[in-house]
Amino acid sequence: MKLAYWMYAGPAHIGTLRVASSFKNVHAIMHAPLGDDYFNVMRSMLERERDFTPVTASIVDRHVLARGSQEKVVENITRKDKEEKPDLIVLTPTCTSSILQEDLQNFVDRSAMLSDCNVLLADVNHYRVNELQAADRTLEQIVRHYLDIARKQGTLNKTMTKFPSVNIIGIFTLGFHQQHDCREMKRLLSDLGIQINSVIPEGSSVNELKNLPQAWFNLVPYREVGLMTAMYLEQEFGMSYISTTPMGIVDTAEWIRQIQTQVNTWAPTLLGHEVNYESYIDEQTRFVSQAAWFSRSIDCQNLTGKKSIVFGDATHAASMTRILSREMGIHVVCAGTYCKHDIDWFKEQVEGYCDEILITDDHTEVGNMIARIEPSAIFGTQMERHIGKRVDIPCGVISAPVHIQNFPLGYRPFLGYEGTNQIADLVYNSFTLGMEDHLLEIFGGHDTKEVITRALSTDSDLTWNADGKSELNKIPGFVRGKIKRNTEKFARQNGISEITIEVMYAAKEALNA
Repeated sequence: MKLAYWMYAGPAHIGTLRVASSFKNVHAIMHAPLGDDYFNVMRSMLERERDFTPVTASIVDRHVLARGSQEKVVENITRKDKEEKPDLIVLTPTCTSSILQEDLQNFVDRSAMLSDCNVLLADVNHYRVNELQAADRTLEQIVRHYLDIARKQGTLNKTMTKFPSVNIIGIFTLGFHQQHDCREMKRLLSDLGIQINSVIPEGSSVNELKNLPQAWFNLVPYREVGLMTAMYLEQEFGMSYISTTPMGIVDTAEWIRQIQTQVNTWAPTLLGHEVNYESYIDEQTRFVSQAAWFSRSIDCQNLTGKKSIVFGDATHAASMTRILSREMGIHVVCAGTYCKHDIDWFKEQVEGYCDEILITDDHTEVGNMIARIEPSAIFGTQMERHIGKRVDIPCGVISAPVHIQNFPLGYRPFLGYEGTNQIADLVYNSFTLGMEDHLLEIFGGHDTKEVITRALSTDSDLTWNADGKSELNKIPGFVRGKIKRNTEKFARQNGISEITIEVMYAAKEALNA
């Protein structure tokens, strides 16, 4: 455990709450101090939604510390059972319950005897896993729990649907553009004549989980959440799954071809014929997606060879790295992820598409890497966007952690063929809007004469004297930031603490040498 003012992935209980809250009529209870119960506000604000099952906090106060927690937790569970009549109540461990060394399983066992609904303790180690890992584990645990119940009751339905159908696993609340991505995947699958058997956990009921084995196969669009469930279903019921993310022209086509392979496993028997989706891929690539055309346009060719940095969760960072390098010819100097538990997969996916790989959950390491490389554009999270503002480098947001900007009212998927258009716009705008300051300076606008002297590190000992600042202010705004960074880099390399006009000219000569 560590104290931080920024985390790429939150604590484990947030992942459990996200999964529980995504299901219909599933109530989550966490045993935590007052102030930790911000999840309801966060969800209603970001998702702009009121119709969801709220999370209940069983507050830890001085009375609980004196008498113990069991009575209060059990009372909260049984009270919610009577008031809300949920299908399932999930009790999630927190840092507080771990510190107090409480026997939560005992609380759950006692509550289950007094409640009409199912009561489940989220099986996550709060100290060893983060938000994404906990969400993945909680979803698998709930699915396993209800399929075991259905098996015991004899209600488990393993008869495959008459026509091709899939389960989409891993769509849940507070995901990065996930509602739009799900809608785009549904459109593609409908075009291919494939029915949706279930989407879990978002908007589904735990009572419908017994029907999961009816699907022909499973789709896991994001590695972070859903992979454990898909692996369990494959092991237990022999259901194949596709974990390719349909992001970008190449990977979307590959995703559809993998679907074709899965469908044709059963199609000759159940449909009487095989399917072929090549004509659909060609049509969508040429007439729906504009990304293929854009990659051949002069606009994209002007970006060829420009330096970029990619950082985010494993799924989006790997996909974006391949899109920039393979489809647009943009030089990815460094690709990185904060998903330290998925290092091997990430390295395998980006190998050959970038010069460096960075695996870290420390945003200061990312910031120092950006300052060192000085790319033309960054593609990362909201943190990289803030870092980019400080060093005057544009950033396109391509990954969680989420911000209100990542829940647009309009249709903006990142997956599928429509997603390729959104990504092409994001890439182009991220590079070209660097000229905005220059245009504002010409036509009037905000004051672009102010020199930003803040560095990424708080221990910087570089200072600009009055003459140096005055000379820097004379430089056009659209290149001033780059010249400032190059001069400071030269000063550090040569042990210079005060930057004067002479140092600026020396840095210029050294750069041109």
